[in-house]
Amino acid sequence: MDQLVLERLNRERRQRRAVVLVTDLGDGGNRLVCSGDIVADHVLGEAIETAVRTGRSGVVEAVGRKYFLNVHVPAPRLVVIGAVHISQALAPIAKVAGYDVEIIDPRTAFATPDRFPGVPLHAEWPEDVVKTQPLDAFTAVAALTHDPKIDDFPLMAALDAGCFYIGALGSTKTHARRVERLRTLGASSDQVRRIHAPIGLDIGAASPAEIAVAVLAQVIKALRSRGCDGEREKAA
Repeated sequence: MDQLVLERLNRERRQRRAVVLVTDLGDGGNRLVCSGDIVADHVLGEAIETAVRTGRSGVVEAVGRKYFLNVHVPAPRLVVIGAVHISQALAPIAKVAGYDVEIIDPRTAFATPDRFPGVPLHAEWPEDVVKTQPLDAFTAVAALTHDPKIDDFPLMAALDAGCFYIGALGSTKTHARRVERLRTLGASSDQVRRIHAPIGLDIGAASPAEIAVAVLAQVIKALRSRGCDGEREKAA
């Protein structure tokens, strides 16, 4: 691999951006394609988009040539706002599913290591955590506190960062009030429509553990269908 290509690849990976190394199997030439780059060949471009969405490397054929797509996609990250009962169930199953999970809650009575063993825990205000650990397109945010003072800032930050999933706990009426607050903070109509609220797939979940399953299922769906028109479930 060309040294400049390698340096760029490592730089993109450090920045948590998806990138695909495209190698022509005929002549051995390779190039780097970042997520969002325009690819002249439509078939190859679609294959790259699919590879980024699924995270799977493999051989594709376009315009009579074969290419190997080596996909480098950041590990999906799940930031949970609120050290609540749902979070206690959500954190371990999300880790099993391959997500880097962290919990943020300034309420020190809830954000304790004994309640979240082995999970990165921030007993701080979300705005302070986001300053040093910014959100990105491969991050999902689940706001679960029901407290606007805690939930609203990370929701707005997630909208601005283009997080692939944004969900918030609460009824339809609660969310309507939330939308009004976010609009005063500068959120657009298109942005607030990206919020899944009430959070989680509608599977009739009742207990914290069942709600956690519904949330994780919705997060996975959002991750695997991003970029597919009509496949992402519309948020309320």
